[in-house]
Amino acid sequence: MAAGASDAEARIVVARRFSAQARGERITKLDVSDGRSLSMRLFLGGRKATLTGTHWSDEEIRSGVTSALEQARYIGVDAIAGLPDSCALPDLDLDLYDTAVEKRTDEARLEDARCLERSIRASDPRIDNSNGSNYQDACVTMALANSRGLLGSYRGTQLAISTSPVASEGAYKRTAHYGNASRFLSRLDAPERVAREAVRRTVVFCGATKPPTQSTAILFDREVAAAVLDDLFAACNAANVAVGNSWLADRIGERIGSELLDIVDDGTIPGALGSSPFDAEGVPSQRTTVFERGVLRSFLFDTYYARRLGARSTGNASGGGVGPNTFFLAPGKRTPEELIAATTRGILVLETIGFATEHASGLYSRGARGIAIRDGELAESIEEFTIAAPFPEILAGIDAVANDLIFDGSMASPSFRVAEMQVSGSPSAP
Repeated sequence: MAAGASDAEARIVVARRFSAQARGERITKLDVSDGRSLSMRLFLGGRKATLTGTHWSDEEIRSGVTSALEQARYIGVDAIAGLPDSCALPDLDLDLYDTAVEKRTDEARLEDARCLERSIRASDPRIDNSNGSNYQDACVTMALANSRGLLGSYRGTQLAISTSPVASEGAYKRTAHYGNASRFLSRLDAPERVAREAVRRTVVFCGATKPPTQSTAILFDREVAAAVLDDLFAACNAANVAVGNSWLADRIGERIGSELLDIVDDGTIPGALGSSPFDAEGVPSQRTTVFERGVLRSFLFDTYYARRLGARSTGNASGGGVGPNTFFLAPGKRTPEELIAATTRGILVLETIGFATEHASGLYSRGARGIAIRDGELAESIEEFTIAAPFPEILAGIDAVANDLIFDGSMASPSFRVAEMQVSGSPSAP
């Protein structure tokens, strides 16, 4: 402030990160880092400057602030740019840190990667290679302060393991990817379990064929369902709404989806990877109902876009934009197996490929792989087809939601079924 800023914010992140990849019995990649970073936002009236770096001395910080403020004088004025209004931080214990992660030996970490690699190769004779078996963890402490009296900090741990087996089928290669993540070592799936699921998702496509073009029910596996929600989040992001790049603009209070559509963004779920006591600007995390029984109730805001659209921040500031906390579809009561049994004809989608959602129009289109469903049973594996529909039709067509919700990322969803979507594959017989 002494340098002339009207408002200022500083964030310090101290982190220890470990990442390893195994292929065969060898560790092929290893990255271990201990570091800290400093980022600042400086406001000069309606002008904003940013400053980032690592291992700054006091003198370097003073010099950087002076330089950033000098540059800010040449930036256009934005009357709504600025810090959030001052607010008290809640006293929340969100259970985000596991001391067992901090105490792990490097050898134990490496062994998880090697065990994952061994397990995929032992699970099925068709697995003869992999694109890598990975272990990662991090212990992070974040502190945030601003010129309006905010001072807060928290720490968290994260772990993840994943693998991508390769199966040989004559001259063809098949691959898939599967992983698991958690804040707690005791809740992380064992390498053997992750390996079994990854191998299952790989070898199921051996002998896969191309399905005919058709309209049919689509059952999204929970992994794919979370990716569908990622596309939907973009339409709920106030930054996109503000610039007209959202098909949901001006539709608050309107029924968009079926009555099974209950979507929430929640930064206060204990132990969840998307939880934190406050967002990147220091706004307290909260639970926001986005869709309630199919009705659009709220967009998701940081401070800037809340002011721009005449709303209040929902605690979704993230890295200079709007991001999810834990954005999820509420689960139903039936198992995925029960949803399959209740589907006369359809496709269980296990993987989608490509990026083709038009956020302004809401048209969803993806390449896909999966398993045909006939008379309530899984049939042949299929690939090289495209599923497509306008997003409003997808949401309105949700007629069943499973109970397999797991909070293993910032996007989470149970499996769900859409009554009908267009499938483009081989030309249908005349």
